[in-house]
Amino acid sequence: MNKIKVCFVGIGSIAKRHIRNIKTFLKDYDVIVDAYRSSKRDLEGDIKEYIDNQYFKYEDVPNDYDAIFITNPTKFHYDTLMQFKDNSDNFFIEKPIVDIFDMDKDFNEFKSKNCYVACPIRHGKVIKYLKENINLDKINSIRCICSTYLPEWHPDEDYRKSYSAKKELGGGVSIDLIHEWDYLTYLFGKPDEIFSILDKVSNLEIDTEDIAIYMAKYENYLLELHLDYFGRYPIREIIIFQNDETIVADIQNNKIIFKNKGNILDFSEERNDFQVEELKYFFKLINNDVENINDIGNALDVMKLTQGEIL
Repeated sequence: MNKIKVCFVGIGSIAKRHIRNIKTFLKDYDVIVDAYRSSKRDLEGDIKEYIDNQYFKYEDVPNDYDAIFITNPTKFHYDTLMQFKDNSDNFFIEKPIVDIFDMDKDFNEFKSKNCYVACPIRHGKVIKYLKENINLDKINSIRCICSTYLPEWHPDEDYRKSYSAKKELGGGVSIDLIHEWDYLTYLFGKPDEIFSILDKVSNLEIDTEDIAIYMAKYENYLLELHLDYFGRYPIREIIIFQNDETIVADIQNNKIIFKNKGNILDFSEERNDFQVEELKYFFKLINNDVENINDIGNALDVMKLTQGEIL
């Protein structure tokens, strides 16, 4: 299938990135990109020229899409899935899949559909290398951290008005940085036990938690995870402690460092590279050329871990 027709529900920053990537980098496909919008406000910049059709009433939306991209705020994801369930058999759902208050909702109507929940860091070269080369039997412990400064995520926007800052919109560092639990479970599986602390400790003007700390027990090792919104120097890395080596997987700078041997693997990858790889993967999923690596069930399990729930 080289000709593909998709519809985006919500045109925020991540949707714009996906649309530009589809139109710019997926040259093997002839893609029609439509948008369903709640506002008739003119789209800014180049994004308008990439969208073929805009719809403002659901009744006008076609029901023959090859895929629906759900890229509106998290709190609307479940209702959007239900509304558009008959418009396609394939759904790309931005992380997290739903608001924490919708985790126990009924998803039975989607058992026969391809529902892929975004997990872009899995498609990056650092995580791919670890997945293919790390022997789990040699691990003694794992330490993982993602520390960033929320006001710098989108410098041209007021962070206090973002969904990250508002509990009612599904924000909070535990959910916002769900990437960490996603790739950790992808690499190491799901833990046997978990303990967590979620809190608000900084002077950021938000009503969500800005720090989440977890201790998880696996059969043969422990895993520590630290997430925060207030780190002034961005850090995103996994440290793997083995008997004969300490491996630092620096996701922020796309490197893997073998501290004992002194070797460094530099993958020279930008964020947009793995975003493009994810879209290529999803288009293969539409064609049934690959298996779904993050379906609704797995995405919900990962969400429960972010709230300190054992599965």
